[in-house]
Amino acid sequence: MDWSNVAPRVVQLGELITTKTTLDLRDLLADDSTFYGDLFPHCVEWEGQLYLEDGLHRALRAALQQRPVLHARVLVLS
Repeated sequence: MDWSNVAPRVVQLGELITTKTTLDLRDLLADDSTFYGDLFPHCVEWEGQLYLEDGLHRALRAALQQRPVLHARVLVLS
């Protein structure tokens, strides 16, 4: 999947369902963190639900900064 072809959009943190159970603190705390080279988290929308496929560290950072939204690339599956 070429995520660069998916335009980022605003998503609500409270709507995201995480798919990973671990977080690497080095990714979270890095000043220039661009995990896998993309600045935006990757989400998959399936059956009306938003699954956070990649970017857990960015979502956590946004939550810790008390931001309710996040810009993410969302791939819509039917």
